[in-house]
Amino acid sequence: MTTASGGSAGRWASAAVSSTVFCVQLDAFALNLALPGIGRDLGAAGGGLQWVVSGYLLAAGALMAGAGRLGDLYGRRRLLMAGLAVFGGASLVCALAPSLPVLVGARVAQGAGGAMAMPAGLALLTNACPPGSRARVMGRALGIGGVATVCGPYVGGVLTEAVSWRAVCWLNVPLALVAVVCAARAGESRDTTAPASVDVAGLVTATGALAAVAVLVDRGPLWGWASGPSAVALALAVGLGAVFVRHERAAAHPLVDLTLFGNRPFVALTAAGAAANAATVVVLFAVPLALQGPWRLSAAGAGAAFVAPAAAMALAGPVAGRIRTADAVRAMAGALVLGAAALGAAAAAPSLPVFLVAVTGCGAALGVAGALTLIATQAVVRPERAGEASGVTKTVITTAAGLGVAMSGPAADAHGTATAAAVDTALMAAGGCCLAGTVLLVLTAVRPGSSRGERSAADGCPD
Repeated sequence: MTTASGGSAGRWASAAVSSTVFCVQLDAFALNLALPGIGRDLGAAGGGLQWVVSGYLLAAGALMAGAGRLGDLYGRRRLLMAGLAVFGGASLVCALAPSLPVLVGARVAQGAGGAMAMPAGLALLTNACPPGSRARVMGRALGIGGVATVCGPYVGGVLTEAVSWRAVCWLNVPLALVAVVCAARAGESRDTTAPASVDVAGLVTATGALAAVAVLVDRGPLWGWASGPSAVALALAVGLGAVFVRHERAAAHPLVDLTLFGNRPFVALTAAGAAANAATVVVLFAVPLALQGPWRLSAAGAGAAFVAPAAAMALAGPVAGRIRTADAVRAMAGALVLGAAALGAAAAAPSLPVFLVAVTGCGAALGVAGALTLIATQAVVRPERAGEASGVTKTVITTAAGLGVAMSGPAADAHGTATAAAVDTALMAAGGCCLAGTVLLVLTAVRPGSSRGERSAADGCPD
């Protein structure tokens, strides 16, 4: 396996991943509040507008698993730069889009670019850092991404109101360019233990199955879970998934090594991370609506009130980076329990100060859980297949984000006029997700000290 060496290359890798995470996460949430403005500008309305958000999530969720392994085989820096180029170019098309179909197509391309860049970037950083500093560096990078996640909706809202929704898309172009410049100075790494050839059958069947799952999660609440379209999507997902598993078992060099799913810490952390991500999406949708609805704050007042929860979530990344791999499962379970308790307190809050304290605690807990998902799963797999592992993890938690949107339900659909009952229902559903994740961790009964993927220390990242 070739890896980056030298402190400079490691620092550039850290800068590249930080800027990539910031760029992609900002875009994922910035257009949610801009949908009414997009509809007015492009003369579109109804369910078609939702594809501006759904198209992005569907592409990202379907492509990440395959893209992660492609980075391992052909070079993580190369795939990161290619993904950023696609993302930045698609952002330019979004900014200039003359119609809704063009905008949706460009958003799908953005999702594809993000799917290429995110797992490749995480794997690049994993292989550029020595084990002693890897978690801390990744925690800082994810903390920067956390800032973009929580600020994205307000950035989108402010830019849309002050300038245009197109300004949100224009903002992505220089951000992607900065990330490309940083990535170009990072060291390259790839998996040299396997031939650089693509498992085409595995790639096609995996992508098809994941696309069917993503469509089912996104459209199921609108179609009805027992409807014909939902049944077709489920059948496609199961059928293609079965073909994929059968093929991977026989392949000499599979796209995804199925023994990965025998890695109990990896499976437990990924599943619990999916629950945490679903809850996080609910919070990002429901809390701003609660501040402007039941708590009767202005848009500016809601933005100011959300500073504390946003800061708590952003600071959680560096905190998670200081948790030992051996303690990751227990720390994740504790964070999810605290998150569930904070969500319950927020739903029952008798006053605005109590509500803000509760959601700030929730932000901190879910931020730690989300960051641990990505940091700890990279620590318990072999570095040469880090892209494959990060692709699988990102696929699972991105799909869970779609479940979070569905759970936001009536609160998210109210567009600022959410009732207290709708918000409380969404928050309690998020708390249920956290408890479900905790139960998964407890039932798995893993021995988290298994870190067979850790390699010996090497130069490359700042401590």
